Amino acid sequence: MTTLPASGLSLLPIQRALRSIAPIVLALLLALPVLAVLGAWLPQAEGGAQSGAILREMAATVLPDYLWTTLWLGLSVAVGAAVVGTATAAAVTLFDFRGRRQLEWLLLLPLAMPAYVTAYAYTDFLQFSGPLQVWLRAVFGLEGRLLPEVRSLGGAVWVFIFSLYPYVYLLARTALGGRAARLVEAAGMLGASPARRIRSVALPLARPAVAAGVALVLMETLADFGVASYFGIQTFTTGIYKAWLSMDDRLAAAQLATFLLALVALLLQLELRAQRRMRFATGGVGRAGSAEAQPTRLRGPGCAAAWLVCALPVLMGFVAPVLFMLRPLAADWSVLPWDRFVQWAGNSVRLGGITAVLAMGIALALAFAVRRRGGALTRAVVQLVSLGYAVPGAVIVVGLLLPVGWLQAAAPGWGLSALVTTTAVGIVWAYLVRFCAVALQSVQSGYARIPASLDDSARMLGVGGMGLLARVHWPLLRRSTAAAALLVFVDVMKELPATIVLRPFDSDTLAVVAYQLARDERLGEAALPSLALVAVGLVPVILLSRTLRGSSR
Repeated sequence: MTTLPASGLSLLPIQRALRSIAPIVLALLLALPVLAVLGAWLPQAEGGAQSGAILREMAATVLPDYLWTTLWLGLSVAVGAAVVGTATAAAVTLFDFRGRRQLEWLLLLPLAMPAYVTAYAYTDFLQFSGPLQVWLRAVFGLEGRLLPEVRSLGGAVWVFIFSLYPYVYLLARTALGGRAARLVEAAGMLGASPARRIRSVALPLARPAVAAGVALVLMETLADFGVASYFGIQTFTTGIYKAWLSMDDRLAAAQLATFLLALVALLLQLELRAQRRMRFATGGVGRAGSAEAQPTRLRGPGCAAAWLVCALPVLMGFVAPVLFMLRPLAADWSVLPWDRFVQWAGNSVRLGGITAVLAMGIALALAFAVRRRGGALTRAVVQLVSLGYAVPGAVIVVGLLLPVGWLQAAAPGWGLSALVTTTAVGIVWAYLVRFCAVALQSVQSGYARIPASLDDSARMLGVGGMGLLARVHWPLLRRSTAAAALLVFVDVMKELPATIVLRPFDSDTLAVVAYQLARDERLGEAALPSLALVAVGLVPVILLSRTLRGSSR
């Protein structure tokens, strides 16, 4: 019988403990912003004793306006995105017409366009001094304002609807492409009209998917800072930044962040419930009904109507904003800051690259921990990390700066505040809190395709521990990890709320510069960094469209 040396025997429990503690430490670091925001309500926290007084003061002044504006904005965007997303998904799934295959992926293009970029483009073209109103006044001899004010709550609703409807479109398309398509075909064979098939069969089956998509749309709307700030809309997100940066009231900012976090948590629960219902609603009907349903062929007026339903969102959400931004570029190339553009792009790429590599490493470590020890604690830790994407950037900013302020007040000589606010540590930390969930989802989907028997075979051959990850898992996870790194990189490039506060000195990114130039009414100069962000955003959209086209074959 072979015995291990006493030293080796004593090290085994320590190694196991370290392997168990590492995922917990990572999860706590990524969950720190949320915990810090919630900790602001504790009486022991700095200013916690005055939390009730501050809350009463906000309830009497700004809180009703924030709440009413946020609810009205969210409700309007939810209804609009649900209508547009469901209508387009039903058109390309249940009907067949000329150009349908092209429109299937064209409808994804608004995902490449950040909402704040769309807002800048529409403002430049439709404002009082914009080319459209100038041309109308010159041609028809009119005076004054001819179009409604773009920078308003209605304008924000318009921008969000045509920027975010693809979330509803993707999920509704998935729901309508399986069981629903076959049932709609059966209803047609029984003599039901197309309108009745959609109303009585397709829409009830797609309702969970639409609800899940609407929840995602609302989370993106609540987390937005660029559109709301640029249009002057008083939402919770803009209120957080106003309380922190303008009024220098950290506790008020933390409490507003708590309200926003509560709304996001409610939406997340609704999205999870809708996802569970969607899996049930889109389940198969057995082998006998597995034949692919044939969509209804449209010709003449029906084909024109389908084209109008599908082409209008693409035009409003992508084509028109791109053309609006290309106009100032074509008019005068000399005003463009080409020399500074390279520096801005370099900062964006540097921060995106660092975050992508770190997020990929963390995702690999957590997914591997679940693979080796799928205990309740490890799974809970991973689930906690996976919720980070739902946390708005404004909440993350407040949650990071609050504990930094507490530690700075307790130990001024440590210099922790300078480390977080003047270097890339703080902003990369914020990015990891928000986007590690994206990388983790991609890596876990890659692990789902690796059978567990492969691990058993490797252990029988003497390969275990990190060798299992390096020699067996990694070659099979290269595509998933590359996709994870790419998605995180693109999200970092487009991120605005966290970047605008936590970026190091003289490290402006493309997103920050586009926002600042647009805020200063230098929309022509803002076009170049905005178009660069759109070009970067096209990469994951192209990959997504290829994946969907491959799965539909």
